This record gives sequence, structure tokens and C-alpha cells, in this order.
Amino acid sequence: MYFLGTAVTTDSSEIGIIEPAAKQLNAFQRWWANLDWEAITGLLIQKTLTIIFIIILFGILARVANFLIDRGFRSYGKKVNNEIRMTTLRTLIHNIVQYTLGFFFIYALLSTIGIPVGSLLAGAGIAGLAIGLGAQGFMNDIITGFFIITEQQIDVGDYVRLTDLTIEGTVTAVGLRTLQLKSADGTVHFVPNRNITTISNTSRADMRVLVDVRIDPTEGIAGIQQAIERANQSIVEKYAEFIQTPPVVFGTVDLGNSNYAIRTTMYVTNGRQFKLQEELLTASIHELAKDGFTIPNSPILPK
Repeated sequence: MYFLGTAVTTDSSEIGIIEPAAKQLNAFQRWWANLDWEAITGLLIQKTLTIIFIIILFGILARVANFLIDRGFRSYGKKVNNEIRMTTLRTLIHNIVQYTLGFFFIYALLSTIGIPVGSLLAGAGIAGLAIGLGAQGFMNDIITGFFIITEQQIDVGDYVRLTDLTIEGTVTAVGLRTLQLKSADGTVHFVPNRNITTISNTSRADMRVLVDVRIDPTEGIAGIQQAIERANQSIVEKYAEFIQTPPVVFGTVDLGNSNYAIRTTMYVTNGRQFKLQEELLTASIHELAKDGFTIPNSPILPK
């Protein structure tokens, strides 16, 4: 009898653990049994169909927007013969349209699912304000780059001077954020668009070539001018396709410190001014030396 009594004895601690677990299981079973599966199924079907409709709608809108943009740029491209500007503007507008459609697409999906979009936008607005304050320079780059491109201020291949930055060179790339210039010595400058205030574009018209050849006036101005005229004529014959106005002997100019020079000017196709300036100076010195004239080498002091 002693062993039988001990066999049926139950520990009170085990009862304390089993009873809460049994109550939780019964609560879950009651909740599961009370679910309106018909309403849940109908809601899922409704949400699924709405999401599919939204995906199809925004897919059609994206295709229509891309078609209209491409069609508009094809028409505009017939009037503006600049492939680089066209590509940049097309990419910019495509991105703006895609980002806008993407924002409304995500907004519609979240609203359909039941996520409180208003609360998310409020939080995103605070975060966006903080990011915006730190990204003012970036936005200035984008806005300035957009107007530089749309106003056709510069093109790839132009030789420009950025006066305020004391930088000049040939434009190698025009972007929405930076401008790339290659100097005569090969240095490539990456300039943020927000730092560009004044652009001096030397490639939109014919450029002036000015050459001063130092002389000794006592050796005879007339003979010196004849030698330089021969040099000018040789340059015209050699580079006629690039010369817009023939070289003209301006006359004698005072360089300071009793130094004088014969000045020659002409206008040439933009981009050729440096080469022709060098050629004209070399030809002038060659003709003067051939006729026995001397080239002074005394230092020139500021006037």
C-alpha cells in the first residue's frame, strides 16, 4: 500500500506549469476556430487583384512615358545637332519620370497592403530634411549642370576659361554634377558645377592670332616689314583652310624698356589659334634671320 500511494502522487509544481500552457492552447484553438476564413480569403483575393492591377497600370504608364520622351527627343534632335546634349537630357528626363512613377507605385502598394503610409512619410520627411541640409552642394551641382546643358553654354571639344577658378582647357565631358577640362599640359580638371560662375567659351567664333616679333628699329622698319610680309604669305599658303581673315601687319608697338616689335594679327578657325600662332612666329623669325636682321634679347620690364 505504501508503494501504491507514492505512485499516484503528483507534484504541485508540474500542475502549475501544465495548467497555463493548457489555457494558452485552448485560447489559440478558440481564436483559430473563430476565424472567418471566407472573409479572409475574399480579402486576399481582393488585395491580390488590386496589386496585379497596380503593377499592370504602372507598367503601361512607364512604357507610354518612355515612348513619348523618345518620340519628343527624336523630333527635337532634328533641330539640334548635338548628340551629347541630347543623350544627357534624355537620360535626365527618363530618370525623373522613372523616379516619380516609382514613388507613386510604392505608395500605392503600401496603401493596398494596409501599411500606414502617412506615418512613414512623416518620418521620411524628417530624415529627408536632414539629408537635404547635408546635400545642398550636390543639388546645386545638379541644378547648375542642368542649366549649363540646356542653355548650350559649352559642348565637348570646346576650349573654355573658368575665370573665377583660373582654369582653362578643352572640355572632355559635361555632366550634371561635374565638368571635366583637359589643360594644354595634359592635366584633367574635375570641376563641381556649383563652383562655375563665369564661363568664357573661345570655341563659338573665329579666334584672333596675335604675334609680336621683336626688332631693332635702327636696321630699317621697311625691310623688316617686307620680311614679315613674306612670312605671313607663306602661312596663308600653308594653312589657307583654317585662316578666316588674312594676316595683317598692325605696325610697330612699344614693349617697354626701349624694346619694339612688329605686330601681326589674323583670325583663324577656333581650336587652331595656338598652332598658327606658333607657326607665324617661327616663320617671321626665320625670314628676319635670313635677311640678316637681329632679334633683340634685352629683358622687357613692365611699363
